[in-house]
Amino acid sequence: MGGRVVRHRTTGRVLPVNGAGEVLLLHGWDPAVPEVTYWFSIGGGAEHDEPLGHAAVREMREETGLEVSPGDLGDPVGHEIIEFDWGLWHLVQDQTFYAVRLDSSDGLHFDGLEPLERGSIDQAAWWTADALDAAGTAGSDNLTTIMRAAVRQILGEA
Repeated sequence: MGGRVVRHRTTGRVLPVNGAGEVLLLHGWDPAVPEVTYWFSIGGGAEHDEPLGHAAVREMREETGLEVSPGDLGDPVGHEIIEFDWGLWHLVQDQTFYAVRLDSSDGLHFDGLEPLERGSIDQAAWWTADALDAAGTAGSDNLTTIMRAAVRQILGEA
């Protein structure tokens, strides 16, 4: 862990799915290791007793400027507990994933990012799970499996 402070977080994450079966992901890196980049899902920590779906929607608005409502989310499509280093922390993150239909990322912007995020997120793009598997740049081992579950929930196909 290299002396990083351990921080436990419970997060709500959202996987926007378009009609082509692609999922909108963010591209970034650990601020302490900027040369290693990866793609990851939109989302972040729940505040106090905030429901996870509400946290996912709030984080989507903050991270991308795109608006959906908690009622647009279905049942969770995935869950994982992962550990990774980011900034000053070694994060132990309990993640619940939701899918939402979103056919356009028009108007996407990073204006709502927190200062540390601004320096470690540089783009968003639509990915299929197969393309991300081929690229080998998923932020976690289970991400493409959860992406496939999101596409199945939204489009009824793999």
